[in-house]
Amino acid sequence: MENLEYERLAWAVLFGHIAIIVVGGFMTVLSQSLVRALVGLIMTLFGVAGLFFLMAAPFIALMQILIYVGAVSVLIFFAIMLTNAWPGGDETGRSPGRKYVYAGLAGLVPAVMLATAAIRSAPPSFLVPEETEISVLGRFFLEDFILPFELISLLLTIAMAGAVILAFEMRRKK
Repeated sequence: MENLEYERLAWAVLFGHIAIIVVGGFMTVLSQSLVRALVGLIMTLFGVAGLFFLMAAPFIALMQILIYVGAVSVLIFFAIMLTNAWPGGDETGRSPGRKYVYAGLAGLVPAVMLATAAIRSAPPSFLVPEETEISVLGRFFLEDFILPFELISLLLTIAMAGAVILAFEMRRKK
């Protein structure tokens, strides 16, 4: 009887995280304010981090929070604040119904593609996920995937430099 309660709780937590991801995604896509869209993105990224915690990958979950929720979201926030983005966006002349159709397609197409790929090629799952040691994970990233790892760090450095240049340009124009 106790196992059934734990199983129900696990399903509730899983679907709670999925609901956070979906609500945050729709908030990101449908919001007319860029700051509210960023809040939706942050909400989605926190939901994904929660899924990593559920898969017994706390290191990946914490890196998700540290890198994406922390650094990338702050970078996007600076980009929003440093540019003169108008509140209506570039869809002011379009009908509002199209936006909902585009948002639905933007969410449905990747979901169908990912679900199809997962159903076709999913390995058999185990009830208890195996936890990977951080040292093994570090060797995996720094030996096999050193080039993408370095390219991502270079990309973030360039993005921060671009934000600083934009800030100086905005200050010079005033």
